Amino acid sequence: MSDNDVMGPVDFVLLEFEADRMDGSAAAALLDLVDRGIVTVLDLLVITKDADGTFSGIEITDLASDQLGGLAVFAGARSGLLGDDDLAEAAGALAPGTAGAVIVYENTWARPFVAAARGAGAQLVASARIPADVVNEVLDQIEATGA
Repeated sequence: MSDNDVMGPVDFVLLEFEADRMDGSAAAALLDLVDRGIVTVLDLLVITKDADGTFSGIEITDLASDQLGGLAVFAGARSGLLGDDDLAEAAGALAPGTAGAVIVYENTWARPFVAAARGAGAQLVASARIPADVVNEVLDQIEATGA
């Protein structure tokens, strides 16, 4: 089984921005990960949520160039994994008056490992994600206590 016959784990993130703080820097970092083959972006949707709670999806091509950064290369990134119900759920998590980006990505770096594990007959029995904020908080506490 080759690495091309399998996919790495697929994750999603929902990033919330103050609408006037979308400066493209996060997009540039994401593009760097893609360029290095670490992740593959499957879906990227931008959402705005008005103060009254109404929301809408925004086409990347409709964003101002100072908001885009490297995001323009992801225009049309649609795998079909996200539907209207996902957009509504993501918007429900956003604070009023903000913008969000839903990014579904494959952990491309894991393809060789997944292929080798499958080839050896391994079965995934558990998987979990520890959010970066939690890890950073615990490490900060450990550092502060000198443990």
